[in-house]
Amino acid sequence: MNKNSNLQSYPRQQSYLKMLIAACFGTFLEWYDFLTFGALAVTFGPLFFPSNDPSSSLLASLATFGVGMIVRPIGAAFFGSMGDRIGRKPVFMITISIMGIATLLVGFLPTYAQIGILAPILLVSLRILQGFSAGGEIGGGAIFLAEHAGEKNRGFKTSFLQLMGPFGILASTLQITLLQGWLSAEEFQAWGWRIPFFVSFLLLLLALYFRRTLEETPVFQELQTSSPKTEGQLLNNFKDPEILKKMFLLFFCVSGGGAVLFFCSQVYLPIFLKTTVKLPVELVDQLSVLSTLFLVTTIIFAGWLSDRIGRKPVVTIGLILGAALILPAFWLMQKIGLHTPITRVDILSISSIMLGLSFILGLLGGPQAAMLAELFPAKSRNSAATLPHNMAAGWVGGMLPFIIAWLNQKLGGSEGGLWYPATYLLLAAVIALIYLPESIKYDLND
Repeated sequence: MNKNSNLQSYPRQQSYLKMLIAACFGTFLEWYDFLTFGALAVTFGPLFFPSNDPSSSLLASLATFGVGMIVRPIGAAFFGSMGDRIGRKPVFMITISIMGIATLLVGFLPTYAQIGILAPILLVSLRILQGFSAGGEIGGGAIFLAEHAGEKNRGFKTSFLQLMGPFGILASTLQITLLQGWLSAEEFQAWGWRIPFFVSFLLLLLALYFRRTLEETPVFQELQTSSPKTEGQLLNNFKDPEILKKMFLLFFCVSGGGAVLFFCSQVYLPIFLKTTVKLPVELVDQLSVLSTLFLVTTIIFAGWLSDRIGRKPVVTIGLILGAALILPAFWLMQKIGLHTPITRVDILSISSIMLGLSFILGLLGGPQAAMLAELFPAKSRNSAATLPHNMAAGWVGGMLPFIIAWLNQKLGGSEGGLWYPATYLLLAAVIALIYLPESIKYDLND
């Protein structure tokens, strides 16, 4: 009996749609929890890092956001190896629980004015827990769904998981916008910012309810049948030249390029519009919602397109466009912000730029989940994919807002730091053109 017939012999009691909903709901919670902090970075500055210099306060807040991203690879190494050893499903339950509890505790934190230096220490500690759990979740979810998706239209089917980042941003942004509309600025600064973290606990209970119904992937079931003593493959991955090469390409080009574009267009851009362009906070949040909704359609389109023309062309085009347009986009938005007062034409121009950046990000996001699974053999897939993916998100993307803000401060402007993401995307595009393999025809059972 061949592998495919063995895999088909396992009972498939749940449709792929049910698998998708259960997996995506938990991943949505991970992103909601993780990005709510980013959306509140400006608020957290004076609450936990008070300073006479607003720029220094913001830098400290962004650095705390980055700390959570830096520890993601540690979580990826730990949970990725665990996923190869005990299965994809158990890891899901552990990671979602850690993230939900850590986020809830942020909502209870006293501020610097109440307990002094202990406040930022506790905040950083909870960010570390968030990053640790996200390292096992983000990437692992892509493996789980890809192994359930089958061979046909895998890019389209798995692209829906990539929507959880935009939906997480959308939910946190909408919630914060509503709160800021209902509450006065003083009320929001005093206690209103805590509400999104309390809401996350209710989402955690729902996520646990949905995830308990998940079935283990047929690919991992087959691995257990052929080799009951499955083990972590993390160290073996570094001894295999072919796997190591693909890990680097995933890290630098696919996940790294996507992380740069994601944090530029979805995390740093709203901060840039509020602090440098000095648009009203409510307007920036509304424009962010619009661009995020557009990103959703772009991701699905890019996933579908990658099933037709291949993963590599879609990803490479996204990298090239990002390298060429990221600097002009921010430069033009800053110039528009000099107009006084801001006109409807100015707002339309800024929103068009934001939609363009969302389109470019979608080109990398759509095929990404499928590529995470397709590039690596089944027995080492979880660890081989999640580690470089989270290294890219944590080290390249997570620190991006801080690095840009720091470079801007050192260079005495608001655009100099953007040479960093532009240069990175250019290098990633060149390397992808030359070395990135086409993965669409890879057999996930091998």
